Amino acid sequence: MTFEMWLTLGILLIAIVLFITEWLRVDVVALGVMVALMVTGLLSTGEALAGFSSSVVITIAALFIIGGAVFNTGLAAMIGNRILGAAGTNETRLMVVVMLAAVLMSGFMSDTGVVAVMLPAIVSLAASAKIPPSKLLIPLAYGSLLGGATTLIGTPPNIVVSDLLRDTSYPSFEFFSFTPVGLVLVVGGILFMIFAGKYFLPKHKHEQVIQEVETPSELFDRYRLHDNLFKLRVRSESPLIGQTLEMARLGRDYSINILEIARSGKPRTVARLGEQRLVLQSNQGEVMHPSKEISLDHNDMLIVSGDGSKVAQAAAKWNLAIQPGSKDDESTIITEEVGIAEILVPSRSSVIGDTLVDMRFGSTHHLTVLDIRRPDTNELLDLKTTPLRFGDILLVQGEWRNISALNRKRRDFVVLGADTNGIHNRRKAPMTLILVIFMLILMVTNAMPVAAITMLTALLMILTGCLTMDDAYNAIDWKSIVLIAGMLPMSTALEKYGLVNLIADGFVETLGTMGPHAVLFGLFLLTSLFTQVLSNTATAVLAAPIALAAATSLGIQPQAFLMGVAIAASMAFASPVASPVNTLVMGAGNYRFSDYVKIGIPMIILMLVLSLIALPIMWPF
Repeated sequence: MTFEMWLTLGILLIAIVLFITEWLRVDVVALGVMVALMVTGLLSTGEALAGFSSSVVITIAALFIIGGAVFNTGLAAMIGNRILGAAGTNETRLMVVVMLAAVLMSGFMSDTGVVAVMLPAIVSLAASAKIPPSKLLIPLAYGSLLGGATTLIGTPPNIVVSDLLRDTSYPSFEFFSFTPVGLVLVVGGILFMIFAGKYFLPKHKHEQVIQEVETPSELFDRYRLHDNLFKLRVRSESPLIGQTLEMARLGRDYSINILEIARSGKPRTVARLGEQRLVLQSNQGEVMHPSKEISLDHNDMLIVSGDGSKVAQAAAKWNLAIQPGSKDDESTIITEEVGIAEILVPSRSSVIGDTLVDMRFGSTHHLTVLDIRRPDTNELLDLKTTPLRFGDILLVQGEWRNISALNRKRRDFVVLGADTNGIHNRRKAPMTLILVIFMLILMVTNAMPVAAITMLTALLMILTGCLTMDDAYNAIDWKSIVLIAGMLPMSTALEKYGLVNLIADGFVETLGTMGPHAVLFGLFLLTSLFTQVLSNTATAVLAAPIALAAATSLGIQPQAFLMGVAIAASMAFASPVASPVNTLVMGAGNYRFSDYVKIGIPMIILMLVLSLIALPIMWPF
């Protein structure tokens, strides 16, 4: 091996170690790979930066925007609830309907979004049917992963391998190319869960399982928010008049959260006769969500939460009238514009170990944290000094659009329960559906390249008001975009210096003597192993060139190998941290790591066997 080959391999191994240990964020690691390839001279600047102009990256970014519109308008929730409405109460039937619903929706939208949307309905269904949610939530997660393998846009690895085929002048995959094999896997997965998997699923008692997934009004009651609510009225002599909220330092000095500001209507002169004026007092008040720039005025009413003694101290210092809150104040902090929701900290979140102050949560996300709940403890946690852990649940309050924006930061936060999507834009759901159908028709008919179709659809979503441009930016998971764009140059380096051919030749020399089926077996096994510890996209980016080179070395068409890699990259069944969907259902189902291992490993083996049978039939060697 040459020096360049060893250097490239060293950078790759360091990246894999950092991905697995998560000492650095995955997007930082990807950027580090790109920079390392540039500064070492392994790739030119143009080669190293080419990932950001890749059609794969552009397509996935556009799909994030389209998915954002689907969720922001409530279309996803409507579809999911309609499907689940026919589920009934039989456990087996419920399991089948849940998996089919997840498969159908995740074939066209983000699997994490599908699970987040369906989770509340399934917990409710389980309670109605007197079935432990633990019997349904792993099937939900696995169904969403299987659904991603049924269409071209179901998951990023499908797009990665399709784009590689097109770049190498082979016939590329079309929209439904994955569907025949994907449906075989779906049927096999559902049958496995019915006849075997359900016996491995834990049967926890109902009350032990549920992390309540409730409406904002129910959250208001369960957290007893009215007990810590107060109204502070700015008196005429208060020194706060004319000062901004930032200058008041109520949060920093007294740990008081300002939730809303109610401002009474102003008198208005409507007629003047000499020295006499006719003045009307308007009853139309104004309710404002707090921001640092708002200046306080006489008679402003601040709706706040905090410790009663500290609120009283602040009222005395600033000459504010104080009044305890009541249940009636719910209508002030939960409206069509603002509300409350629970936010789960998943296992791979970059905020684990940080306090809310460290991460500047309020100023970054424009939300107020009202409480932190930690599983298996009733300890009251300090909002300023408590380092966050996996499984912590934050109760946040703020504008729905800012709560909804956390859905796009799914590696760090998962929004639970409350319908934060589409509350302010539900009327655009029909238009969103029309545009999604329009996109699918263009893809099925191959009217233009996939990147062009998705960009056109994303643009139409914005122009028709299905989401704003700011919402479109928020919808994109920039961490994933940087991860893909940063790792694509590694594939270029692996090919440029012959490492892809070296690894592929190793596959061919060791397994090729037993035929293409054995090579496909090895590729599937290797990819499914890596996807348990790496992201599915990074796994596909690294494994796809090896699959292509192995097929070329064997002198066969590469479609079966590449589709096998894409499918294997989605088989993240054996670990709760292998995929965000596994993490999302872990707490609500009260699952343990071993639950995923017991069900996931047999599931992967079954998918491997079915793929070895189906892929050569669809794409003969």
